[in-house]
Amino acid sequence: MEAMREAWTDERLDDLTKRVDEGFRESREDLRSFRSEIKAEMDKVDQRFDALNARFDTQQRLMTAGLLTFIFGFFVDRL
Repeated sequence: MEAMREAWTDERLDDLTKRVDEGFRESREDLRSFRSEIKAEMDKVDQRFDALNARFDTQQRLMTAGLLTFIFGFFVDRL
């Protein structure tokens, strides 16, 4: 089977260039949309981690206060 050979005229090359440019434009728009969606989701994750960190900070303060109370009570009992 013979390979088909077509002539690439300036008009055909211009049309191809336009189609390729449109494809890249659509790809860039899709990528921007994807990035904004990912950023929104990551912001939600960051908020959850901030809330979790606040809870850990509170728990750490409570544990420290409990330990200091225990130590103080132990030494006061010895006096």
